[in-house]
Amino acid sequence: LSTISVTQRWYSKRTTTEKLKAADPSRNFDLKDFPAEYIRNFSIIAHIDHGKSTLADRLLEHTNTISSTGSNKQVLDKLKVERERGITVKAQTVSMFYKYKGKEYLLNLIDTPGHVDFSYEVSRSLAACQGTILLVDAAQGIQAQTVANFYLAFGEGLQIIPVLNKVDLPGADCERTVKQIQSAFELDTSSILKISAKTGVNIDTILPSVIENIPPPTGVIDRPFRALLFDSWYDQYVGVVCMLGVVDGKIKKGDKITSAHSINKYEVTEVGIMHPEQVSTGYLHAGQVGYVICGMKTASEAHVGDTFHHVGQKIEELPGFQPAQSMVFAGIFPVDTNDFRRLDESITKLTLNDASVSVHKETSHALGQGWRLGFLGTLHMDVFRQRLENEYEANIIVTQPTVPYRVVFKDKTTRIVRNPSDFPDSEERAFKVARLEEPMVLATMIFPEEYMGKMIELCGSRRGEQRDYVFVDETRVMMKYTLPLAEVVTDFYDELKSRSSGYASFDYEDAGYEESDLVKMTVLLNHKPVDALSIILHRSQVDVVGRDWVKRLKNVIQKQLFEIVIQTALGAKIVARETIPALRKNVTAKCYGGDVSRKMKLLQKQKEGKKRMKTIGNVEIPQKAFYDFLDKKA
Repeated sequence: LSTISVTQRWYSKRTTTEKLKAADPSRNFDLKDFPAEYIRNFSIIAHIDHGKSTLADRLLEHTNTISSTGSNKQVLDKLKVERERGITVKAQTVSMFYKYKGKEYLLNLIDTPGHVDFSYEVSRSLAACQGTILLVDAAQGIQAQTVANFYLAFGEGLQIIPVLNKVDLPGADCERTVKQIQSAFELDTSSILKISAKTGVNIDTILPSVIENIPPPTGVIDRPFRALLFDSWYDQYVGVVCMLGVVDGKIKKGDKITSAHSINKYEVTEVGIMHPEQVSTGYLHAGQVGYVICGMKTASEAHVGDTFHHVGQKIEELPGFQPAQSMVFAGIFPVDTNDFRRLDESITKLTLNDASVSVHKETSHALGQGWRLGFLGTLHMDVFRQRLENEYEANIIVTQPTVPYRVVFKDKTTRIVRNPSDFPDSEERAFKVARLEEPMVLATMIFPEEYMGKMIELCGSRRGEQRDYVFVDETRVMMKYTLPLAEVVTDFYDELKSRSSGYASFDYEDAGYEESDLVKMTVLLNHKPVDALSIILHRSQVDVVGRDWVKRLKNVIQKQLFEIVIQTALGAKIVARETIPALRKNVTAKCYGGDVSRKMKLLQKQKEGKKRMKTIGNVEIPQKAFYDFLDKKA
């Protein structure tokens, strides 16, 4: 078997979908024929559902990278969760070969996610590019994530090519969308490309525009080897597979390389490109993007943003990436405690493929050993949970999402609180704490003008402050609000879509911390606190949430032989209460006659027994009850 066929055999085991077939699998590549001036590294950025993955499909067909005879849909979305939800979660790289004006070019395309929760994937992808295609739906126009992704690319100093997609739709308004792009981004739209990725209209104009407008990479082959690690994944047969963007020099099979972050040394056993799956080429040089297998055995060795170089050579490290700031935290616990070790390995392997997740171990009295994981948003959290279940067959419980609060003490020190159990108690607050702060976000919403009243009402009910609003065109408004992050991570997005009939788009960015009147609400079962059901809230929400929680808990906790009192409390103050009556055995069934005092005696004896049972009996909430309660639909 050749190296390529062996590679493809084990790679097919890794993917959760059917393996892609190259249009010409027998073709051989010599990457030495492609100096930096004949290489273009670019990505596609857009709002969610504007057609990025469909455009990538058409470009792969147009360059004969994949066969155009089959029905190619989302071919770069390889995860099961991506195909089920119809969204891109993971940025994917693919190399294409294209002839233009008699010369053959190597084009490296990175397809990026569109949802705000996966912006870290986008920023990492842009670091390996020199330019990007900004795709805008001609029917929808500019939306919130279009704006956010534009500024990510603009901040990286990339060449941006605006492209209108879905021009074949009856509702497409190209003239209006072009005006929006001019007013919002000040881009040159005189020769803007108008395409339909689904039907293939004007697809042949994209790659010539990429070659003409996006500059080639600036690397020099004769300098010492330097490469940026911008992605990685774990393979059960060969260990860690690293995606590298080669900045300077060259790398080939058999080279000895070292990591600037860990100073570990490795021998390169395979090097190649994604075309569309892994194809071994044995060689990469400056400006090229490809994968390297070098015998990494543990997930922790691959540090995203790391610089790799040849052993013994002194080089200047590449700047790397800013670590992702986790916006939402949740506890993850195995349903069966015997699965803890296996789940630990699964989380380690999955976080290698998703570097934006932060992991800390924690213990709960109710749920046992688990982890406190940090995510970029609630969709990110839900996708991570689904990937654990799909790819690793994990059976888990995910607790209520929380945000990181900040405690500022009187001695000027600060502490970040990610778990309600770490929140300062009343005594500590009185004597040591100067103030409590909660994270804020600057939210951008774009919607038709007729929904402005409903949007203002929604943001006002979530403790929002209006910062700005402008008309994007004659009918659409862009409004900016400062909102507490805790209000955004619950069901804000669902409410936004509901009140705007699905027309509003939403994006947010970190806006620091602000002082807030925060309290910790505890759930008590027969006067005993349940640590897994504590929550940090703004004081104004306590009554509503407290009453809601006791009603929902009453529906999921089973009756016992003694009375169960469910309460929510702020310290010693009880907010709400519900009572589950005791299961009552009919002790008077055998009394079919005689004096009433016989019945009263039996009932009194039962009452005393239940009273004694209540003082010694523990209320244990089964795992299923936790699961039902923590599910929003419970």
